[in-house]
Amino acid sequence: MVFVWSHLTKGNPGYTLVQVAINDLVILVAYIPIVTFLLGVSGIAIPWSTLLLSIILFVVIPLVSASLTRRLVIKRKGMDYFENVFLRKFTGTTISGLLLTLIIIFSFQGDVILRSPLNILLIAVPLVIQTFLIFFIAYGWSYKWKLPHCIAAPASMIGASNFFELSVAVAIVLFGLESGATLATVVGVLVEVPVMLTLVRIANRTRNRFPE
Repeated sequence: MVFVWSHLTKGNPGYTLVQVAINDLVILVAYIPIVTFLLGVSGIAIPWSTLLLSIILFVVIPLVSASLTRRLVIKRKGMDYFENVFLRKFTGTTISGLLLTLIIIFSFQGDVILRSPLNILLIAVPLVIQTFLIFFIAYGWSYKWKLPHCIAAPASMIGASNFFELSVAVAIVLFGLESGATLATVVGVLVEVPVMLTLVRIANRTRNRFPE
């Protein structure tokens, strides 16, 4: 989704790619220790093996599979076929998969949502505040450093965005479809899109304050 936000703000695609790649590599190394620490603070004991399995299933395997597929297709058919034919066959696959997951989760969580709308609000409000706060810190810092807008906007978007898709998957593995943890991550997914679109609008309206 970060590529979408970057594109909407006319961000530098090369910078966005490098930043996202660094983010993903950090996740591979830091996700397990961070989750273990945060759950430990909450008094929830989760085996490292379970977290490691989640990372392997939802990050490592897709990453390796994508890399091998890309190399194989380019080797056999060429780059033009890969970019203009092969990739287009999978347009919308990620969104469809995410929407299907959300539908399944909401079918399990429907009663909880209807009975406790205040809980949904209590989950959403801190997420919105966090996203706006991180964005404006990064955006203001970029302005002070006199970074061009094509760098400042995607940098701030990347800093403010979250790995909610990964969080949904891990929450389902650890706590089950009917858990409060899974509900919290789903609320995060639903809140993130309109909030990020609002930040895109703010970034575009303040473009003239940054050097091009």
